[in-house]
Amino acid sequence: MIRVRSLVCSSFAILLLSSVAACGSGGGDNAPKNVSARTAALGTLTPGVIKVAVQPYAPYTSVQGDKIVGLDGDILTYVAKKLGLTIKPQVTDFAGMLAGVQSRRVDITIGGVAWSADRQKQGLFTDPPYYSPPAMAVRDGKTYKTVDDLKGLNLGTVEGYVWVKSIQSVPGAKLHAYPDATGVFDDLGAGRVDVGFLDPLIIIAAQKQRPELKISTEYLTPPTAAQVKAEPAYQYFQPYQTGFYLPKQATKLEQAISAQIDAMYKNGEMAKLVEKYGGDPEQFLKPAADVATARRGVDRPQDWTPPSVGQSGQSGQ
Repeated sequence: MIRVRSLVCSSFAILLLSSVAACGSGGGDNAPKNVSARTAALGTLTPGVIKVAVQPYAPYTSVQGDKIVGLDGDILTYVAKKLGLTIKPQVTDFAGMLAGVQSRRVDITIGGVAWSADRQKQGLFTDPPYYSPPAMAVRDGKTYKTVDDLKGLNLGTVEGYVWVKSIQSVPGAKLHAYPDATGVFDDLGAGRVDVGFLDPLIIIAAQKQRPELKISTEYLTPPTAAQVKAEPAYQYFQPYQTGFYLPKQATKLEQAISAQIDAMYKNGEMAKLVEKYGGDPEQFLKPAADVATARRGVDRPQDWTPPSVGQSGQSGQ
Protein backbone atom coordinates (compact mmCIF):
# COMPACT_ATOMS: atom_id res chain seq x y z
CA MET A 1 0.00 0.00 0.00
CA ILE A 2 3.06 2.30 -0.19
CA ARG A 3 2.65 5.12 -2.69
CA VAL A 4 5.73 4.90 -4.93
CA ARG A 5 5.88 8.25 -6.71
CA SER A 6 8.93 7.36 -8.83
CA LEU A 7 6.95 5.04 -11.06
CA VAL A 8 6.44 7.69 -13.73
CA CYS A 9 9.42 9.62 -15.12
CA SER A 10 10.81 10.82 -11.76
CA SER A 11 9.90 11.59 -8.18
CA PHE A 12 8.62 14.94 -9.42
CA ALA A 13 5.77 13.38 -11.40
CA ILE A 14 3.12 15.15 -9.36
CA LEU A 15 4.60 18.54 -10.13
CA LEU A 16 4.86 17.64 -13.78
CA LEU A 17 1.16 16.85 -13.94
CA SER A 18 0.50 20.52 -14.61
CA SER A 19 2.35 20.26 -17.89
CA VAL A 20 0.56 18.84 -20.90
CA ALA A 21 3.92 17.47 -22.05
CA ALA A 22 4.64 15.78 -18.70
CA CYS A 23 6.85 12.70 -19.00
CA GLY A 24 7.15 13.25 -22.72
CA SER A 25 3.61 12.09 -23.38
CA GLY A 26 2.58 15.17 -25.30
CA GLY A 27 2.37 15.46 -29.05
CA GLY A 28 5.20 15.54 -31.54
CA ASP A 29 7.48 12.55 -31.87
CA ASN A 30 5.83 10.80 -28.92
CA ALA A 31 2.43 10.64 -30.58
CA PRO A 32 1.42 7.28 -32.09
CA LYS A 33 1.80 6.98 -35.84
CA ASN A 34 -1.02 6.12 -38.25
CA VAL A 35 -3.87 6.99 -35.88
CA SER A 36 -7.20 6.10 -37.46
CA ALA A 37 -9.78 8.77 -38.13
CA ARG A 38 -12.13 6.98 -35.71
CA THR A 39 -9.59 7.15 -32.91
CA ALA A 40 -8.57 10.73 -33.68
CA ALA A 41 -12.23 11.77 -33.56
CA LEU A 42 -12.36 10.83 -29.88
CA GLY A 43 -10.68 14.17 -29.18
CA THR A 44 -7.94 13.16 -26.75
CA LEU A 45 -5.31 15.80 -25.98
CA THR A 46 -2.87 13.90 -28.18
CA PRO A 47 -4.49 11.88 -31.01
CA GLY A 48 -4.17 8.17 -30.31
CA VAL A 49 -3.06 8.70 -26.69
CA ILE A 50 -5.19 8.71 -23.55
CA LYS A 51 -3.45 10.50 -20.69
CA VAL A 52 -4.54 9.05 -17.37
CA ALA A 53 -4.06 10.67 -13.95
CA VAL A 54 -3.74 7.86 -11.45
CA GLN A 55 -2.61 7.20 -7.90
CA PRO A 56 -1.04 3.94 -6.72
CA TYR A 57 -4.12 2.36 -5.14
CA ALA A 58 -3.75 -1.41 -5.46
CA PRO A 59 -5.66 -3.52 -6.25
CA TYR A 60 -7.65 -0.87 -8.18
CA THR A 61 -4.73 0.97 -9.79
CA SER A 62 -0.98 0.43 -9.83
CA VAL A 63 1.59 1.61 -12.35
CA GLN A 64 4.11 -0.91 -13.65
CA GLY A 65 6.43 0.67 -16.18
CA ASP A 66 4.11 2.39 -18.63
CA LYS A 67 1.11 0.20 -17.79
CA ILE A 68 -1.74 0.65 -15.31
CA VAL A 69 -2.80 -2.59 -13.66
CA GLY A 70 -5.45 -3.46 -11.10
CA LEU A 71 -9.22 -3.65 -11.53
CA ASP A 72 -9.68 -0.14 -12.95
CA GLY A 73 -6.44 -0.40 -14.88
CA ASP A 74 -7.47 -3.66 -16.53
CA ILE A 75 -10.88 -2.26 -17.43
CA LEU A 76 -9.36 0.83 -19.05
CA THR A 77 -6.74 -1.28 -20.83
CA TYR A 78 -9.49 -3.40 -22.37
CA VAL A 79 -11.44 -0.30 -23.40
CA ALA A 80 -8.39 1.53 -24.78
CA LYS A 81 -7.49 -1.44 -26.96
CA LYS A 82 -11.00 -1.48 -28.40
CA LEU A 83 -10.77 2.26 -29.16
CA GLY A 84 -7.23 2.18 -30.57
CA LEU A 85 -5.76 4.32 -27.77
CA THR A 86 -2.34 4.10 -26.13
CA ILE A 87 -2.41 4.64 -22.35
CA LYS A 88 0.01 7.16 -20.83
CA PRO A 89 -0.18 7.23 -17.01
CA GLN A 90 0.71 10.23 -14.86
CA VAL A 91 1.09 9.59 -11.13
CA THR A 92 -0.48 11.98 -8.62
CA ASP A 93 -2.64 11.86 -5.49
CA PHE A 94 -6.44 11.76 -5.35
CA ALA A 95 -6.88 15.54 -5.27
CA GLY A 96 -4.50 15.82 -8.22
CA MET A 97 -6.51 13.24 -10.14
CA LEU A 98 -9.66 15.35 -9.92
CA ALA A 99 -7.83 18.63 -10.55
CA GLY A 100 -6.04 17.23 -13.60
CA VAL A 101 -9.37 16.34 -15.18
CA GLN A 102 -11.18 19.51 -14.23
CA SER A 103 -8.39 21.68 -15.70
CA ARG A 104 -8.09 19.37 -18.73
CA ARG A 105 -4.42 18.58 -18.20
CA VAL A 106 -5.26 14.89 -18.65
CA ASP A 107 -7.91 13.01 -20.61
CA ILE A 108 -9.25 10.87 -17.78
CA THR A 109 -8.76 9.63 -14.25
CA ILE A 110 -9.65 6.20 -12.86
CA GLY A 111 -9.47 4.30 -9.59
CA GLY A 112 -12.62 3.98 -7.50
CA VAL A 113 -13.80 7.53 -8.23
CA ALA A 114 -17.33 7.85 -6.85
CA TRP A 115 -19.98 9.61 -8.89
CA SER A 116 -21.54 12.55 -7.08
CA ALA A 117 -23.82 15.37 -8.14
CA ASP A 118 -21.13 17.90 -7.14
CA ARG A 119 -18.31 16.24 -9.07
CA GLN A 120 -20.33 15.86 -12.24
CA LYS A 121 -20.79 19.63 -12.35
CA GLN A 122 -17.07 19.98 -13.09
CA GLY A 123 -16.49 16.91 -15.23
CA LEU A 124 -18.04 13.97 -17.07
CA PHE A 125 -18.57 10.51 -15.64
CA THR A 126 -18.76 7.37 -17.71
CA ASP A 127 -21.32 4.69 -17.02
CA PRO A 128 -20.24 2.86 -13.85
CA PRO A 129 -17.64 0.14 -14.45
CA TYR A 130 -18.70 -1.29 -11.06
CA TYR A 131 -20.55 -0.42 -7.87
CA SER A 132 -18.93 -0.34 -4.44
CA PRO A 133 -20.64 -1.44 -1.20
CA PRO A 134 -20.01 0.61 1.98
CA ALA A 135 -17.03 -1.28 3.40
CA MET A 136 -15.43 -0.65 6.78
CA ALA A 137 -12.03 -1.66 8.07
CA VAL A 138 -12.29 -2.45 11.79
CA ARG A 139 -10.06 -4.04 14.39
CA ASP A 140 -10.66 -7.74 14.90
CA GLY A 141 -13.39 -8.40 17.44
CA LYS A 142 -15.15 -5.08 16.88
CA THR A 143 -18.58 -4.96 15.25
CA TYR A 144 -20.31 -1.93 13.77
CA LYS A 145 -23.37 -2.50 11.63
CA THR A 146 -25.42 0.70 11.42
CA VAL A 147 -24.90 4.45 11.32
CA ASP A 148 -26.07 4.63 14.94
CA ASP A 149 -23.17 2.32 15.88
CA LEU A 150 -20.75 4.95 14.56
CA LYS A 151 -21.86 7.75 16.89
CA GLY A 152 -19.04 9.18 18.96
CA LEU A 153 -16.33 7.11 17.25
CA ASN A 154 -13.08 8.10 15.54
CA LEU A 155 -13.74 7.53 11.84
CA GLY A 156 -11.03 7.61 9.19
CA THR A 157 -10.96 7.94 5.42
CA VAL A 158 -8.87 9.56 2.69
CA GLU A 159 -9.00 13.30 2.01
CA GLY A 160 -11.49 14.12 -0.75
CA TYR A 161 -13.37 10.82 -0.58
CA VAL A 162 -17.17 10.91 -0.52
CA TRP A 163 -17.28 9.46 2.99
CA VAL A 164 -15.85 12.69 4.42
CA LYS A 165 -19.27 14.37 4.25
CA SER A 166 -21.03 11.36 5.72
CA ILE A 167 -18.58 11.07 8.62
CA GLN A 168 -18.93 14.77 9.41
CA SER A 169 -22.68 14.24 9.79
CA VAL A 170 -22.48 11.39 12.33
CA PRO A 171 -23.34 12.79 15.79
CA GLY A 172 -20.30 12.95 18.02
CA ALA A 173 -17.99 11.27 15.51
CA LYS A 174 -14.54 12.70 14.83
CA LEU A 175 -13.21 12.74 11.26
CA HIS A 176 -9.62 11.65 10.65
CA ALA A 177 -8.69 12.42 7.02
CA TYR A 178 -5.45 11.07 5.54
CA PRO A 179 -3.50 11.62 2.32
CA ASP A 180 -3.79 7.92 1.48
CA ALA A 181 -5.14 4.59 2.71
CA THR A 182 -1.84 3.69 4.39
CA GLY A 183 -2.43 6.36 7.02
CA VAL A 184 -5.92 5.02 7.71
CA PHE A 185 -4.60 1.49 8.26
CA ASP A 186 -1.67 2.66 10.39
CA ASP A 187 -3.90 4.56 12.80
CA LEU A 188 -6.53 1.82 12.79
CA GLY A 189 -3.92 -0.73 13.82
CA ALA A 190 -2.59 1.64 16.49
CA GLY A 191 -6.07 2.19 17.93
CA ARG A 192 -6.24 5.87 17.08
CA VAL A 193 -9.14 5.21 14.69
CA ASP A 194 -12.11 2.92 15.31
CA VAL A 195 -13.35 2.52 11.73
CA GLY A 196 -11.78 3.18 8.35
CA PHE A 197 -14.01 3.83 5.36
CA LEU A 198 -12.21 2.64 2.22
CA ASP A 199 -12.96 0.76 -0.97
CA PRO A 200 -13.58 -2.93 -0.23
CA LEU A 201 -10.79 -4.43 -2.33
CA ILE A 202 -8.31 -2.15 -0.55
CA ILE A 203 -9.35 -3.52 2.85
CA ILE A 204 -9.29 -7.13 1.64
CA ALA A 205 -5.80 -6.64 0.23
CA ALA A 206 -4.54 -5.00 3.45
CA GLN A 207 -5.81 -7.90 5.53
CA LYS A 208 -3.58 -10.23 3.50
CA GLN A 209 -0.57 -7.94 3.21
CA ARG A 210 -0.53 -6.57 6.77
CA PRO A 211 -1.80 -9.30 9.11
CA GLU A 212 -0.05 -7.62 12.04
CA LEU A 213 -2.73 -4.92 11.97
CA LYS A 214 -5.37 -7.48 12.96
CA ILE A 215 -8.16 -5.87 10.98
CA SER A 216 -11.25 -7.27 9.31
CA THR A 217 -13.81 -6.15 6.74
CA GLU A 218 -17.39 -5.31 7.61
CA TYR A 219 -20.17 -3.88 5.48
CA LEU A 220 -22.35 -1.09 6.83
CA THR A 221 -26.07 -1.65 6.67
CA PRO A 222 -27.10 1.19 4.34
CA PRO A 223 -29.13 3.97 5.97
CA THR A 224 -32.81 3.98 5.19
CA ALA A 225 -34.47 6.43 2.83
CA ALA A 226 -35.92 8.22 5.87
CA GLN A 227 -32.45 8.60 7.39
CA VAL A 228 -31.04 10.00 4.17
CA LYS A 229 -33.95 12.40 3.86
CA ALA A 230 -33.27 13.65 7.38
CA GLU A 231 -29.50 13.78 6.83
CA PRO A 232 -28.68 13.97 3.07
CA ALA A 233 -24.93 13.39 3.61
CA TYR A 234 -25.77 9.86 4.73
CA GLN A 235 -26.32 8.99 1.08
CA TYR A 236 -22.59 8.32 0.82
CA PHE A 237 -22.97 5.51 3.37
CA GLN A 238 -25.05 3.73 0.73
CA PRO A 239 -23.49 1.65 -2.06
CA TYR A 240 -22.06 4.05 -4.60
CA GLN A 241 -21.40 3.90 -8.29
CA THR A 242 -17.90 4.49 -9.51
CA GLY A 243 -17.02 6.06 -12.83
CA PHE A 244 -14.12 7.05 -15.00
CA TYR A 245 -13.90 10.85 -14.79
CA LEU A 246 -13.23 13.08 -17.81
CA PRO A 247 -13.15 16.81 -18.65
CA LYS A 248 -16.43 18.50 -19.50
CA GLN A 249 -15.30 18.97 -23.10
CA ALA A 250 -14.65 15.24 -23.66
CA THR A 251 -18.18 14.21 -24.63
CA LYS A 252 -17.20 11.95 -27.54
CA LEU A 253 -14.56 10.15 -25.50
CA GLU A 254 -16.93 9.65 -22.57
CA GLN A 255 -19.65 8.22 -24.77
CA ALA A 256 -17.22 5.85 -26.49
CA ILE A 257 -15.83 4.58 -23.18
CA SER A 258 -19.30 4.18 -21.68
CA ALA A 259 -20.37 2.10 -24.67
CA GLN A 260 -17.40 -0.22 -24.13
CA ILE A 261 -18.13 -0.49 -20.39
CA ASP A 262 -21.72 -1.46 -21.13
CA ALA A 263 -20.52 -4.09 -23.59
CA MET A 264 -18.20 -5.57 -20.95
CA TYR A 265 -21.19 -6.17 -18.65
CA LYS A 266 -23.00 -7.92 -21.47
CA ASN A 267 -20.14 -10.12 -22.70
CA GLY A 268 -19.02 -11.21 -19.23
CA GLU A 269 -15.64 -9.48 -19.34
CA MET A 270 -16.47 -7.18 -16.40
CA ALA A 271 -17.44 -10.10 -14.17
CA LYS A 272 -14.17 -11.88 -15.00
CA LEU A 273 -12.11 -8.85 -14.00
CA VAL A 274 -14.02 -8.31 -10.74
CA GLU A 275 -13.48 -11.96 -9.80
CA LYS A 276 -9.79 -11.69 -10.71
CA TYR A 277 -9.32 -9.20 -7.87
CA GLY A 278 -11.39 -11.04 -5.26
CA GLY A 279 -14.68 -9.22 -5.78
CA ASP A 280 -18.14 -10.76 -6.01
CA PRO A 281 -19.92 -9.76 -9.24
CA GLU A 282 -23.26 -9.99 -7.42
CA GLN A 283 -22.09 -7.16 -5.14
CA PHE A 284 -19.97 -5.17 -7.57
CA LEU A 285 -22.05 -5.37 -10.75
CA LYS A 286 -25.64 -4.94 -9.58
CA PRO A 287 -26.80 -1.44 -8.60
CA ALA A 288 -29.04 -0.84 -5.59
CA ALA A 289 -32.37 0.84 -6.28
CA ASP A 290 -31.24 4.26 -5.04
CA VAL A 291 -28.03 4.06 -7.08
CA ALA A 292 -30.00 3.22 -10.19
CA THR A 293 -31.96 6.47 -10.08
CA ALA A 294 -29.32 8.89 -8.77
CA ARG A 295 -28.16 10.14 -12.18
CA ARG A 296 -31.48 10.29 -13.99
CA GLY A 297 -32.22 13.87 -14.91
CA VAL A 298 -28.77 14.96 -13.65
CA ASP A 299 -26.16 13.78 -16.15
CA ARG A 300 -28.21 11.02 -17.77
CA PRO A 301 -31.66 10.92 -19.42
CA GLN A 302 -34.73 10.24 -17.30
CA ASP A 303 -35.06 6.76 -18.81
CA TRP A 304 -31.40 5.80 -18.35
CA THR A 305 -30.76 2.30 -17.00
CA PRO A 306 -27.39 1.71 -15.30
CA PRO A 307 -25.45 -1.31 -16.51
CA SER A 308 -25.97 -4.47 -14.50
CA VAL A 309 -25.00 -8.12 -14.73
CA GLY A 310 -27.32 -9.57 -17.34
CA GLN A 311 -28.09 -6.28 -19.09
CA SER A 312 -26.29 -3.32 -20.65
CA GLY A 313 -26.77 0.31 -19.77
CA GLN A 314 -28.11 3.03 -22.01
CA SER A 315 -25.49 5.72 -22.23
CA GLY A 316 -26.42 9.32 -22.85
CA GLN A 317 -25.85 12.91 -21.90
